[in-house]
Amino acid sequence: MKLISWNLLHRDGASLGDVARLIEREQPDVLLMQEATSAIEGLVRLVGGACARAPLPGRVHGLCLWVPHVTVRPPEMFALPAGTFVRRVCQTVDLGGFTVANVHLSHGQILNRRQLRYIARRLPPRAAIVGDFNLVGPALLPGFRDVGVREFTHRMSGVLRLRLDRCLVRGLDCTEATVLSRGASDHHPIMLRLGASEIRQQQPRAGVA
Repeated sequence: MKLISWNLLHRDGASLGDVARLIEREQPDVLLMQEATSAIEGLVRLVGGACARAPLPGRVHGLCLWVPHVTVRPPEMFALPAGTFVRRVCQTVDLGGFTVANVHLSHGQILNRRQLRYIARRLPPRAAIVGDFNLVGPALLPGFRDVGVREFTHRMSGVLRLRLDRCLVRGLDCTEATVLSRGASDHHPIMLRLGASEIRQQQPRAGVA
């Protein structure tokens, strides 16, 4: 399954047309967006599919998920442990073989790791957490592997380069992870190909019943 995650930069970032062109060019199975405003709901008119937005409380922007077809189960949203200024939410969608959590975590390096642990407890055995982690250094999330891109995905204030956009998985394999052109946003989209891990049964040793 091909996933793309992109922080659009809600003020002067990627436009509705930019996102539509990305979908037409890359043909993702799932597009996860952060800092998406209500304008992004026009994607359905431009490229079809289904779109679900989860605004951050008290903000004009938030999380958004686009899929080319209506999912069997609609996306769900739940609140995360709150920071001082911005209340965060997590958006999840059941894709059949696994669940994906779309996130835009807090900047505090203790708080965003606490938010990750909170999300992990609510996910099934096969799951991915994808989005803007605002994380510096390792995630330190037990049971999950960081399989996302290793290149920088964000340039803070046009100078400092950081790998903020990540993908953590449990019970899944990632066969490809790529950074795409960032366009008008200050974040690069990341593209991932994910699938369920093969279950490897342990073979009995010779002479053991």
